[in-house]
Formats: sequence, C-alpha cells, structure tokens
Amino acid sequence: MSNIEDFLSITDESQIIDAIRKAEALTSGEIRVHIESQCENDPFDHAMEVFHELKMDNTKLQNGVLIYVAVDLKQFVIYGDKGINDAVQVGFWDSTRDAMLVHFKKGDFKQGLIKGIEEAGTVLAEYFPWKPGNQNELPNAISKG
Repeated sequence: MSNIEDFLSITDESQIIDAIRKAEALTSGEIRVHIESQCENDPFDHAMEVFHELKMDNTKLQNGVLIYVAVDLKQFVIYGDKGINDAVQVGFWDSTRDAMLVHFKKGDFKQGLIKGIEEAGTVLAEYFPWKPGNQNELPNAISKG
C-alpha cells in the first residue's frame, strides 16, 4: 500500500481525531498525526522537519508529540518535544511504538494510531495535566503530505 488515500478511511480519520480530542482533554500537551504517501529521506529526520513545519515546537511547555507515518516505507516515528522527552522514562516511546506495531502488523492502522495517541495522552496527562486556562495550541486534524 503506497497510496495515502487507501491508508485510512474517512471514518477512520474521524475516529483518530476523536482520540486526539479525548487525549488532549486531560493535558496541556498537543498530539498530531501526519501521514505521507512517500518519504524520500530518513523517516526520523523527516519527522523532525514535519514537527517544525507543523509548528509543534512552538507549544508553551514543549510538550508536543508527533506520530509520523511514511506509507510507502511502511515506517513510522513517534517524535516528542523536549519537555515531554525530559519527563518520560527512557524507552517510553519504544513501548508505545511496540504497542502500535501490534495493530499495524495486522493491517489495523486506525487502531494502531489510536493506541499511540492514547499512550501519549496518558503520559502527557501525567506530566502536563490540563489546568484551567489551557488552550488547544494546535489543530487536531490529521495532516498529510
């Protein structure tokens, strides 16, 4: 599968956006999903570029998390900003990646993304709980490239 349109259905996308909303309701952190049909660079390096293009490095507490998917390479990256990376245990993103992979290997990309969002949301809520006055700093929509 290398066609971005075949990766998720409209219903899948809606459910993923709902998962982002639910996760962010408990935290000041920001979670984004970005899907690309083709990645010509190293996926991790490109995820860092996308993180900056989406202005995820502009969050007040540096607590943004990007889940980047390169459909053509069948690879994904979970990229957290400095604030969240300094707070979580070493290996946290590896365990999140592994939880997502269980679903991805079955071809259930929607559930894999939702699992990653839920895990990121749980840890963001622990270290960056929602407080009165917090605002949603970034859109919840899935971005595509």
